[in-house]
Amino acid sequence: MALTTSPLQNYLSSSLFSATGNASTTANKPPRISIVITNAVRMRQWAVHAAAPETGTGSVGGFEEGVLVRPNWTGETPLSRFVAALISFKPLYSLLKLGARQVFISTAEKKSIPWREMTKEILESEVYKELESIQNNSLVYPDYYLNPFHAYDEGNLTWLAAAEAEPATMSMAMRAIPDASSVDEANKIMRGNWIRAIEQHHLTYSGASAVCDILDIGCSVGVSTGYLADKFPTAKVTGLDLSPYFLAVAQYKANRGAPRKFPIRWIHANGEDTGLPAKSFDIVSISYVFHECPTRAIVNIINEAFRLLRPGGTLALTDNSPKSKKLQELSPVLFTLMKSTEPFLDEYYLTDVEETMRKAGFVNIESLLTDPRHMTTTATVPQ
Repeated sequence: MALTTSPLQNYLSSSLFSATGNASTTANKPPRISIVITNAVRMRQWAVHAAAPETGTGSVGGFEEGVLVRPNWTGETPLSRFVAALISFKPLYSLLKLGARQVFISTAEKKSIPWREMTKEILESEVYKELESIQNNSLVYPDYYLNPFHAYDEGNLTWLAAAEAEPATMSMAMRAIPDASSVDEANKIMRGNWIRAIEQHHLTYSGASAVCDILDIGCSVGVSTGYLADKFPTAKVTGLDLSPYFLAVAQYKANRGAPRKFPIRWIHANGEDTGLPAKSFDIVSISYVFHECPTRAIVNIINEAFRLLRPGGTLALTDNSPKSKKLQELSPVLFTLMKSTEPFLDEYYLTDVEETMRKAGFVNIESLLTDPRHMTTTATVPQ
C-alpha cells in the first residue's frame, strides 16, 4: 500500500491526542462509558496443572471454568442476537467503535502501560523502511482479513494497528491477570503458563524429538515469537503474518534487540497456505489468532499446520476460552464493546476447535485454561 503521508502524520491527524495529550476521538466526543468491575476472587494457583475431568465445572489448569459451554452473548442466543442488532445499526456501531477505542487506551494507561507514548515512538522511528524487505506484493489477502478489526477501519493493514499492537498485548496480559502488580508479572504468568504447556506436551508425546524448527503463525509484531525463541534458544524460529506492517515492526524491534544465535525469520504469508515445505517444523504455535477468523479459515490453518509439522510435532493453539468464567461473566458494556471490534467472534466460539484438529489428523489433544481468560490446546502429529 502506498503511503501519501507519514504514519505519524496519519496518527496525529486522526485526533487521538488532544493538545494536552489526553485521548480523544472527534470534536464531539461519544458519551463517556462508565464501567463498574467488581473485584474477583484472587487466584493463587498460577502454575499449569493437569486438566480436570470434562464432567461438571471447576478448576482447570488452576483457573475456574464457568457453568456454560460458551458465553451467552455469543452464538444464536437472544442476547447475542440483540447485541448483533445493536452493532448492525451504523450510527451506534460508530459510537461503539470509538467507545471501545477509548476503553482500550484508558484502561491500559491506568495500568501504567504508556500506550500513546509507545505508539508515538514507533511511528516516529524508521520502521517504515523495513516494509520493502518484508512485504510480499503478490500476496492476495483473504476477504475476511479486509474487515475492520479492533476499531481500525483498515483492520490490521495499517501502521497505526501495528504501532499499537505491543501496548495492546501488554494490556491483554493485565486483563488476563488483573491481580498482577506489573505487566512483567502478568506476562510471566500468562506467557509462562502457555510456554510450559507447550514444553510439557512436547516432552510427553514427542519423546526425545528435539525442537529444531518453530513456526509462529499470526505472529503480529513478534511478542509471542520472541517468547518461543527465548524458551528454545537453539531452535530456528519463524514468525509469519498476513500484515506486512506488523512484520515491519517485528523486524525493526528484533534488529534493535539483543542479538540471537539464530535470528528470527519473518515471513509475509497467509497461514492458510504458507507455501513452506511440508514436515519442516517441530512446533507450530498460533496465539490469539482464531478469534479473528471465520470457521473456514480456522479449518484451513489447522490443516496447514498438520502439513507443516514433522511426525511427533506439536501444535499449540492459544486463544479466548469459551469456558472461561471471566469471559462468561463480562458486563453487558464490555461484551458489547468487544463484539463491536471482533467481527468473527461468534464464529470462533461456535467452532469446535478440538474436533477440527481431530479431523485434520492430530492426536493427544489436550485443552486447559492457562490463565483466567485463555485456553491453550496442544496436539501431536502421529509418529
